Amino acid sequence: MIFQEVSFQYFSVWDFIESGLYFMIVGFFLLLSFYFLFVRYRTSKKLYWLFFSLFFVCLCIGRIFFIIYYDYAPELYDGSTNGAAVVDFLMINYRMATFFTWMATACAVGVLGILLFPPDLDIETKVEQSEATKKGFENKENIKILIRIVLFVIPVIIGILALTLPNELFMDPNFVEEYTLTISLKTITIGSWTYPLGRFILNFIFQPLFLALIPVIFIYLAWKTFGVLRKSYALNAIGLLLYYTARILHGALIVADFPHFRATVPPLIILLALVILVIANNYEQLK
Repeated sequence: MIFQEVSFQYFSVWDFIESGLYFMIVGFFLLLSFYFLFVRYRTSKKLYWLFFSLFFVCLCIGRIFFIIYYDYAPELYDGSTNGAAVVDFLMINYRMATFFTWMATACAVGVLGILLFPPDLDIETKVEQSEATKKGFENKENIKILIRIVLFVIPVIIGILALTLPNELFMDPNFVEEYTLTISLKTITIGSWTYPLGRFILNFIFQPLFLALIPVIFIYLAWKTFGVLRKSYALNAIGLLLYYTARILHGALIVADFPHFRATVPPLIILLALVILVIANNYEQLK
């Protein structure tokens, strides 16, 4: 029957609230990506807006996989026989979510590369420049392009590694007991706390570097500029800082086992961050 009662094993009312808020966030991600692609990029042809659009597309895809991983995939477990298959499905979703999250980071770094190292004007249009001067401009431009490529490629490589390295590095240790697995995980233990080694490297070494880098550079750009640009860069910094803070808080609340705060506080902070990012990138129109 279509309207028969559906019973969930693990899906609580807090999971329902959390998934609903994150589905709302996914919708905002899509709207923002369409806006930056079809309105800002289509009219300006600036690579900056294309990277911003791809940033939200990747966040959208990654969040969908995270929703499946945290909220819906565990419901496939029948309690005894299909534990290995459920864990395989869980890990596929985790890998895809992590991969697209790092692709979003690559796009954010691409935005920063353009802002920090903008392309020079065409040197052929400059009047009466010597060959040495032209050569200097060409070398400077090549260095800028190289730096932008390196900044973009690093998170892409990290995302590919998260997608391809073995499950033993990333699997939640609780899965072994919950799904009756016979697998030897590679973990790191600090006191009574055990955490997957791969996730530890991604979440506590690489991720903080980029999470700190992106807002800090926007703050630096705000400090170096003035007027509308300063306010736009500052709001971008605040919005991205709030977004990444919410992500870190979500993970901390999972470890601390506070489902009511986890279900409401991080997604609401993300929604606030998205509003600030919209204002930041339309500041010259809202002024």
